[in-house]
Amino acid sequence: MRPVIVISCKCPDNGMWEGFLPMSKLELSKIISQVREESNHGDLAWSGTFEEYLNLVKENPKITRNAFQRLYDLIIGYGTQSYTDAKKEMIHYKFFDDEENGGKDAVFGLDISLMKLVNVLKSAALGYGTEKRVILLHGPVGSAKSTICRRIKKGVEAYSKRADGALYTFEWIDPEGQFEEVFGEGVRVFPSPMNEDPMLLFPVEYRGKIEEELNRGAEGDFRVSIKGEICPPSRFIFQKLFEAYDGDINKVLTHVRVKRLVLSEADRIGIGTFQPKDEKNQDSTELTGDINYRKIAQYGSDSDPRAFNFDGEFNVANRGIIEFVEVLKLDVAFLYDLLGASQEHTIKPKKFAQTHIDEVIIGHTNEPEYRRLQDNEFMEALRDRTVKIDIPYITKLKYETEIYEKDFNSRRLRGVSIAPHTIEVAAMWAIMTRLEKPKKANLSRIQKMKLYNGKALPNFTEDNIKELRKETKREGLDGISPRYIQDKISNAIVYAQQSNKGSVNPFMVMNELESGLKSHSLISNEELKAEYRELLALVKQEYEEIIKSEVQRALSSDENALSRLCGNYIDNVKAYTQREKVKNPFSGQDEDPDERLMRSIEEKIEIPESRKDDFRREIMNYIGAISLEGKKFDYKTNDRLHKALELKLFEDQKDSIKLTSLMNTVTDSNTQEKINMVKSRLIKDFGYDEISASDVLHYVASIFARGDVKDKA
Repeated sequence: MRPVIVISCKCPDNGMWEGFLPMSKLELSKIISQVREESNHGDLAWSGTFEEYLNLVKENPKITRNAFQRLYDLIIGYGTQSYTDAKKEMIHYKFFDDEENGGKDAVFGLDISLMKLVNVLKSAALGYGTEKRVILLHGPVGSAKSTICRRIKKGVEAYSKRADGALYTFEWIDPEGQFEEVFGEGVRVFPSPMNEDPMLLFPVEYRGKIEEELNRGAEGDFRVSIKGEICPPSRFIFQKLFEAYDGDINKVLTHVRVKRLVLSEADRIGIGTFQPKDEKNQDSTELTGDINYRKIAQYGSDSDPRAFNFDGEFNVANRGIIEFVEVLKLDVAFLYDLLGASQEHTIKPKKFAQTHIDEVIIGHTNEPEYRRLQDNEFMEALRDRTVKIDIPYITKLKYETEIYEKDFNSRRLRGVSIAPHTIEVAAMWAIMTRLEKPKKANLSRIQKMKLYNGKALPNFTEDNIKELRKETKREGLDGISPRYIQDKISNAIVYAQQSNKGSVNPFMVMNELESGLKSHSLISNEELKAEYRELLALVKQEYEEIIKSEVQRALSSDENALSRLCGNYIDNVKAYTQREKVKNPFSGQDEDPDERLMRSIEEKIEIPESRKDDFRREIMNYIGAISLEGKKFDYKTNDRLHKALELKLFEDQKDSIKLTSLMNTVTDSNTQEKINMVKSRLIKDFGYDEISASDVLHYVASIFARGDVKDKA
């Protein structure tokens, strides 16, 4: 009888059925073979003699790289992108985009901090000294410190599976069982407990000659360099075999089988994570390993290295990376272990000599713990061995928005849509809480946010932006955490689902943001809460301006009307600048240029009377320049003129459309047709859906209604 797969599922009527599918139809062996081939599982299972490994080293010396060199090559291998921000040369490292995982652990808007981190890794890879330091990511809660560490750990794990990231370890073998007194009774294979580089098996006196031979004729900058010592169990076995073979290293190495090493956080191979717990239930053996009491009877002594479990986090992280979560919350006794681990690349297991490690040590901490470290004069040694890299909050709106769009990226969430600008408004408020109040009297915090986001403002240059950043002291280190924003957006979505609102709009999110301040666990200062509420009111005003502009553009997006208005304006500007007359299309008479028409358009983009001549000449020069390039001018080719024309057309048409009639329950068919047209433009051009388009039209109508009341008053 052939094997079968039993499939059970619920029918629409909640009954059960079982189907039987012969396994042969799935061609399971082919699927497994294909996956194995695509993932290079065959290469990952490579094993061979020590001599075969040396041949691999000769062909590709980079398989002997240390942990810092491998991590730096990993990041650089993803590529970089150079750009300029406020006259500062910047580098974006694509590794931190996490594209292969759909951006799950992508890091946004922290290029300056990541540049500093990569520079530290580069220095360490070149052996300039930072390889002897603990890398400490420091910043406020929710600033992506853990995300950076997680991205690095996953990257290192995946890199070890690739051909360009291959690394190797070894195991001792005694197939004939002739050295049971060395390996232990019944032991035929004794893996290197710390997954060490096979090159460490060469005694110090042999290494110079070996390096010289391996590096002879090598291409590129990399050279094999053997540093460190094997761990106590391997040292014990090596010495016993060395004595048994009367010093013949070749015979000793016949007991070595080299194999491909794949790092895995889940399997605790090459990637370790250590985090603080209750001091009574945590001791240093979690870092450096402990005695295996069951093996004492087998080996006869608790000081026998074979009776020791080298499974502390420092041990398992060898050849890779160890992350210390909230490192400065650890008891001082644990921090002492970091001193030797960072500076000397050694750890001290109980009852054994200093043991070599090769790993990147990275920790992260919040500001209160770091201040405590600074105030503790007994921890000067640790401070001296630490490279601090600030990981602040994002201060650019576009990057903050990308964070939330990643989490709330579906326009429909179980029957609920997210209206345009909802996420943007939340991000806007978050950014403003992190920005220091500008010292320039003519600059508001919203304007500062826009400048940081790359928007050009009159009378502000890139030099001004550079000065704004320099004059700040703690910008990005205080303010609202992205986690708070994510929680409140989630609350608004749940509320919309429960109340059948159909759409989550910015006001729902802003209400959540404001109400949450009352019980915010990290903000106890009432003055600060009041300031944040004021900023929320400013964001509300900014949102109103955005949607008014969109409705205006939807109302005035009649391309034919815009084209006619543009042609009329250009004809008058041309006549004005060339001191000519304009022919009236109706009367056929030559008339002076229509100054009233030109000014009604120019005033929409705040061109003062004193600069009207300059602006008009600028428009004519622009038309002449694109004409020389063989291009045709229309109203879309100049952004400022386009905006002015839209605003003018809106002003001319808003009374005919009677937007304020939306406030009434009854509208005539002609008005309703025009309103439907505006709504369809909002949906097509600005990303609204039926619900959110109706909501925004009603709200903008209420704004105009309030404006009408003020005008009458």
